[in-house]
Amino acid sequence: MISYIEISDFAVIKDLKLELFPGLNILTGETGAGKSVIIEAISMALGARADTDYVRKGSDKAVISLMAESDDPGIDEILEDIGAPKEQPLLIRREISAAGRSICRVNGMPVPLSGLSRLCKKLADIHGQYDQQYLLDPDKHIDILDLYASQSLKDVKQITKDSYRQYADASTELMRLRKKLAESMREKELLAFETEEISNAALVKGEDEELEAKISLMQNAEHIYTALSSAYSSLYAGDQSVLSQLGNAMEQTGSVSSFSADLSEISERISNSYYELEDISSVLRGLKDSVSYSQEELDEAVERLESINSLKRKYGGSIESILDYAAEAQAKLSYIENADEQVASLERRIQLAREQYDAAAARLSRLRKDAAGILEVRIDRELSELNFSNARFKVKIEQGGTSENGTDRVEFLISANTGEDPKPLAKVASGGELSRIMLALKRIIGDIDGIPTMIFDEIDTGISGATAGIVGEKLHAIAENHQVICITHLPQIAVKGDHHFKIEKHSDEISTHTTVVPLSEEERVEEVARLLSGTTVSQQARLAAMEMLGRQNA
Repeated sequence: MISYIEISDFAVIKDLKLELFPGLNILTGETGAGKSVIIEAISMALGARADTDYVRKGSDKAVISLMAESDDPGIDEILEDIGAPKEQPLLIRREISAAGRSICRVNGMPVPLSGLSRLCKKLADIHGQYDQQYLLDPDKHIDILDLYASQSLKDVKQITKDSYRQYADASTELMRLRKKLAESMREKELLAFETEEISNAALVKGEDEELEAKISLMQNAEHIYTALSSAYSSLYAGDQSVLSQLGNAMEQTGSVSSFSADLSEISERISNSYYELEDISSVLRGLKDSVSYSQEELDEAVERLESINSLKRKYGGSIESILDYAAEAQAKLSYIENADEQVASLERRIQLAREQYDAAAARLSRLRKDAAGILEVRIDRELSELNFSNARFKVKIEQGGTSENGTDRVEFLISANTGEDPKPLAKVASGGELSRIMLALKRIIGDIDGIPTMIFDEIDTGISGATAGIVGEKLHAIAENHQVICITHLPQIAVKGDHHFKIEKHSDEISTHTTVVPLSEEERVEEVARLLSGTTVSQQARLAAMEMLGRQNA
């Protein structure tokens, strides 16, 4: 329920504060006083798109705040999702700057417009000219029927939705697979050639580096052999070799090593050097003797390295990259070669999902038809009570395609006169008839959707007299279980209110502004009399107003 509204710098509203109550809240006022502006402001506070044209001239921003509460258990979940404190009553604030920026806050925290709209759909429902357009759109009729039958349809609707999504997802996946396969088939021969070429190369990680080192050795073998031979001779061969001279030094120092610690140390160091050089000489000899190659072996190594380098240029800068490319190409090739099995698997999934969908959609259609029959009876009864006694309401259900909502196409028809065949609402319903049909639907569905506040604007379009009184009674009946806020220009509706407010427009030399004031019993008589007689209120109108209000309160 909305308990408080505050609007500032919004169109003709400078500063408006309005406390609302449970039951039927009636708002009346002269033409041009700003009734529609108030509804527009409330709509924006409840998440409608902001329009900077509504920012009052000379102001930086318009601000609409309201306080509301609901016992819907889904409120806390939405508050958590949008990052707002879980507190009630809810404090909702909407700021619309003249520069085009809009800020939404719930319980003091900024929230996205989508989150505010989602939250407020559980708080209030605004019914006006838009609803009549909604009612004229056959594509929306299935939503109205499903809302009415929500309890009986809930489970099967979910099954229908789930099976449709499974069917649609598998169909989309199959379409993508076939498209990918059509493209991949052109690659198949190339992939087969590439994987075979790399496989035949029998690459080994690090092989290229080993070949480069081997080729370098073979290409410089003569120089290496000469250098190693010379080094070996210097160390080992002949009486003047390093080892021969070092051996003599070792023998001489060894003979005197026992005479002092220093002599012993130097003798040991010379001995160590001798044996180290002897080991080096042995290694040199081995290396020298191993330096041998054939031109054929060199040519083979060069050819192998060139083959590897050629693969690097085609598939990557290293053997690792070539092997990775080969693995990826093999995976693609396997994917193509196993495509028939994948296609068959998806086709089985599609068939199973479609069978499940068809069964669920057929059951959903039967339940809708059952619900439609009951709804027709209830709407006819409501319309009869709304002085539309000869009207006959019909819900036409036909097969209209495939969607997550089933295979039904629903359209509301109406026969306004006895003996006439029902026809689409858009072709036969007048503004007043649409208002009554909409009110009948809200009277029936209002208790189902659980929305605590209903706001009616232009509900009295095209009606008058006794019908207006009946509409007022219906609004009062709805207000037994909902807070109702209704803007009207008809006295027959105004007198049904539990609370009555007057919208007034004031002008001075500088500006015009709108206010809303609660009416006392005496003021209410005067306002109803104005609605009855127009600008000039007669004593006769006052007496009629007192009678209408007295009869209402009796």
